[in-house]
Amino acid sequence: MNPILALNYEPSIEYLGNDDYYDVVAVADFPSHELRWRNDDVLVQFGLDPKSVSDADFIEAFGKFQGREPLMALRYHGYQFGHYNPQLGDGRGFLFGQVRALDGKLYDLGTKGTGPTPYSRGGDGRLTLKGGVREVLAAEMLHRMGVKTSRCLSLVETGEGLYRGDEPSPTRSSVMIRVQESHIRFGTFERLDFLGRRDLIGRLLDHVIEVYYPHLAGDADRYAMFYAELVQRVATLVAQWMAAGFCHAVLNTDNMAITGESFDYGPFAFIPTLDPSFTAAYFDNGGRYAYSNQATMCKWNLQMLQSPLKHVISSGDLEAGLEGYDEQYGRVYRTLMLAKLGFDLDFEAGDDVLARELLKKTIEFLHNSQVGYHEFFAQLAIEFRPEWRSDLSLILDNVEIVDVEIRVLFEQWRDLYFKMLNALPESDMESVGKCLNKCNPQTVIVRPVIESVWERIDQENDWGPFNELLQMIRG
Repeated sequence: MNPILALNYEPSIEYLGNDDYYDVVAVADFPSHELRWRNDDVLVQFGLDPKSVSDADFIEAFGKFQGREPLMALRYHGYQFGHYNPQLGDGRGFLFGQVRALDGKLYDLGTKGTGPTPYSRGGDGRLTLKGGVREVLAAEMLHRMGVKTSRCLSLVETGEGLYRGDEPSPTRSSVMIRVQESHIRFGTFERLDFLGRRDLIGRLLDHVIEVYYPHLAGDADRYAMFYAELVQRVATLVAQWMAAGFCHAVLNTDNMAITGESFDYGPFAFIPTLDPSFTAAYFDNGGRYAYSNQATMCKWNLQMLQSPLKHVISSGDLEAGLEGYDEQYGRVYRTLMLAKLGFDLDFEAGDDVLARELLKKTIEFLHNSQVGYHEFFAQLAIEFRPEWRSDLSLILDNVEIVDVEIRVLFEQWRDLYFKMLNALPESDMESVGKCLNKCNPQTVIVRPVIESVWERIDQENDWGPFNELLQMIRG
């Protein structure tokens, strides 16, 4: 029997009732199926030996979708670029099933590109192959960088020619499987509020707490505690994006998971340089979801979530929960940025002035110089030597900067870095090097890297560079 189909699927969403939360749908009939990517690391998380799962098993389960029902297109609404849209829902995918992994957590296996649903709004419900390739790369890159993210389990090319306004057409089609803790979104609650189903908000929240926040179950204040923890999770996630130099691009409330994890990678981009105004979506004309706006926009999304939650949580508890957002975001961001500099320290509010000054100067140098964001940290990891602690002139000694003002900034940064190294015991220098290598991958998928890989697939059907890039990402 197919090991994927033999997994112990749990009907968690189904217990809520399809009349309120999902529609049963069918998969499209595709002309062909060719497995282009399988994530054996995720198979292991579900207790499967990759050697026991054939490519044909993947095709049967995640190309032809045989042996599983119901297939559920989830219902939700959302604020899209600040405007409420009640015409949403899974428009090109469905929930294939829910499986408990070896870590004890329940995970959703959701599809993307499996055909039209009641929420397709006239679309064909398909996913371009390029879109699938990009999402595989984004998820693996973010996972490597320590971001709490969904991951792709498989990518199957399906043999159709699709017409898109943002890609040369016809372009190739695909079906992708996304694995994440939950596809329940902020917009799932917002839909219930919009429809006046306040009676269901508490029921859905009880489900979310029971399945995804079980440590809160049974507590009299569990609703307020849930919101406060969600705020902390979202603040942490955005800090992870920012330190990773990642711009999600479409932070609508239907793209915000109730578990505080990152998912749905459409027009994402990793910033080439530290440009606060960088936007990843060509249609984001006002820069609403620009790189530097991500923390503000996610906080706004949490504020919008208060509207449905106010029916079961007091306004005072909601405001108290949200108050912790800025502090958590700032603390985690500073901690992660210090780690990128090699210092594995928990940055609390009372930490010493030197660490604050070093971070401030690092950001100032990166912004004003416009050197490659990822290249700077990668080079720091490559060149680091314990001798830097005893000789200031050795720190990035091969850097050539012509501009006088930028050179001054660099020298100021180097002086602070030297002092930070000397604030540590000499025996910690090995740990600094390890931290630098852990936190700064040598390969980051900025747009030219992705385009070069896609060009080989598109023009020559050569998947070698794609697979090689994934190997480099994983280290």
